[in-house]
Amino acid sequence: MLSTSLLSLSLIRWVVNMEAEAGSDHGRVRPFVTLPPSEWDEHFLAVSLDASEMGVLEKEMEALKPKVRDMLMSSPSDTKSKLCFIHLLVSLGISFHFENEIEETLKHAFDTIEDKITDKDDLYTVSAMFLVFRSYRYKMSPGVFETFKGEDGRFKTSLVRDVKGMLSLYEAANWGTVTEDIMDEALSFTSTHLESLPEETSPHMSKHIKTVLDLPQRQNMEILAVREYISFYEHEDDHDETLLKFSKLCFRFLQMHCVQELKALSKWWKDLGLESKLPPYFRNNMVQCYFNAVPLLMEPHFSRARIALAKLYRCFTIMDDTCDRYASLHEVTTLVDCVQRWDLDGIAKLPDYMKIVFKLFWDVYHEIEREVRLDGRSYSAQAMLDECKRMARANLACTKWVVPTFEEYMKVGKVEFGTEAALACGFVCMGQIAGKEAYDWLNSRPNIIQSVTSKARLLNDITGFQDDMSRGYAATGINVYMKQYGVTEEEAFREFRKMVRATEKITTEEFLNATVVPRKILMQVINFERSFSTTYAHGEGFTNCTARMKENISSLFVHLISL
Repeated sequence: MLSTSLLSLSLIRWVVNMEAEAGSDHGRVRPFVTLPPSEWDEHFLAVSLDASEMGVLEKEMEALKPKVRDMLMSSPSDTKSKLCFIHLLVSLGISFHFENEIEETLKHAFDTIEDKITDKDDLYTVSAMFLVFRSYRYKMSPGVFETFKGEDGRFKTSLVRDVKGMLSLYEAANWGTVTEDIMDEALSFTSTHLESLPEETSPHMSKHIKTVLDLPQRQNMEILAVREYISFYEHEDDHDETLLKFSKLCFRFLQMHCVQELKALSKWWKDLGLESKLPPYFRNNMVQCYFNAVPLLMEPHFSRARIALAKLYRCFTIMDDTCDRYASLHEVTTLVDCVQRWDLDGIAKLPDYMKIVFKLFWDVYHEIEREVRLDGRSYSAQAMLDECKRMARANLACTKWVVPTFEEYMKVGKVEFGTEAALACGFVCMGQIAGKEAYDWLNSRPNIIQSVTSKARLLNDITGFQDDMSRGYAATGINVYMKQYGVTEEEAFREFRKMVRATEKITTEEFLNATVVPRKILMQVINFERSFSTTYAHGEGFTNCTARMKENISSLFVHLISL
């Protein structure tokens, strides 16, 4: 643990070294760490898929889809059962097939649902309805859970026997906002009791409880949550065979698309040959880039969009590693200047290795720009480029830092992480769904964007702290916070986690209250938040392919779901 005085010395030493490098790069020693090669690229290059199977799957899906729609639209008078059915569709990852029907149902049900809830309703039903309404931006009152409290004002201990109800209440509590104390109480109550329940339940329920406690659906990537829930649902005695089969068909169909796309991306990366053209300072994480692109564009027909977004993420990673792990201050300044000018002729000033880095970004950008221009959406490519330029300026600002205040660090560090740039890229890849108003909204930096960018910065600082320190990068958020507030490393980590939880509540509040853009745009923000929450849940999974990251990649892209 660094004391405050040692921390100050470390920061000063880092600044002096950077300033000494600024004048000349000739003969400079570059103390970078060579990261291990990816274990995935060769796998996906060699993988083979039966293209005819995708056609068979699609036909079977289309045959079952009307049956599932009929199940959804039946029993119109039983609103509560229909809402629970919608909750099941969401959990199984098949709700996107019936968005119009779901929206229509919720619109008619919301105004009267709270009047229909009585003390005879079970915990699972009320929690499931709450989850559905909140995830579709209907602000159902948390007061509906008051009926589950005893005379002492606490949640009744008898509820603990209702395992499914407790799980649903736990999931619902993660949709709480800043001012909803009852949701904090529900979260504390359910998490405390659920932790002791796995030993008392069936194996499949025990596994499901542990998964949900580890990462609730509100914070988990939808594709991972769906994969786990299908396995859980299959072992439930009351599962519906039609629903189970439809969800499995849809998920396997998506998985096969993903494997095809990873094969194409792995070939693209190998053909670029950057590993032989650049010094080995950058992260070998093409598959992680794709892994984080999938949640933003999960529906199968977004295949080309996922590939484009993964390529952009790969460019961001190479640019970030160049500035953060290898280049001198002088070189970073020159590179950022080229990005701002966005002129290919300007790269003559760059060192040879940086010309390769800039040309990669240039080529990927123009590949996407040509496509959106033909689609009449040139404004989207320009908006994306503007966000990327802003991110590059923030990267340079971080490199030039002396000893920033924590507030200064967060202001610039949030931009440097690249959340807004990634979202702008995601909007581009959504096609006509994201119109000009979406980019105007993003550029206005609404509160939901501020909270999500803060969370991203904080989680990255928590999980990347040891890696930063091992590289001599002392101006991290943790260090800056320790110095400014005179706290220990342990205390700083604890405060960062509190701030993370606060941002989650703000994000939920803003998601429910936002009216300027449609839900599909807001869900991009929520899904981006989920992607980095998952990636950083067990260490820095984007830089180092942690055991959990390997497990996640395998479950999605290596082991296809059985039918």
